[in-house]
Amino acid sequence: MEFAQLASVARDLFSAKLVYGEPVEQDGVVVIPATTVFGGGGGGAAETLPLREGAGFGVLARPAGAFVLRDGSAKWVPAVDVTRLGLVAAVAVVAVAKVFTKRAGR
Repeated sequence: MEFAQLASVARDLFSAKLVYGEPVEQDGVVVIPATTVFGGGGGGAAETLPLREGAGFGVLARPAGAFVLRDGSAKWVPAVDVTRLGLVAAVAVVAVAKVFTKRAGR
């Protein structure tokens, strides 16, 4: 893939369509899903023989939440990452256990 083609694909990929999903409507309520997107890329070429060039990019997208439109008002509803909440809870339990263990040993 040539650099111009890669740049075109990246431009199309990094757009509002990647951040906001198609609105879904049911029973007079419209939900517009949204994501958090991180990305980057780069490229280069060697000017010595044999001439070599390359480029690439990557994207990470995670659910962020949704806008809920109901009765003429909009409300942001954040997405809850249950895995992350579980990890935070586990770390907190271990930290509290260590504190109590140290105090009991005194």
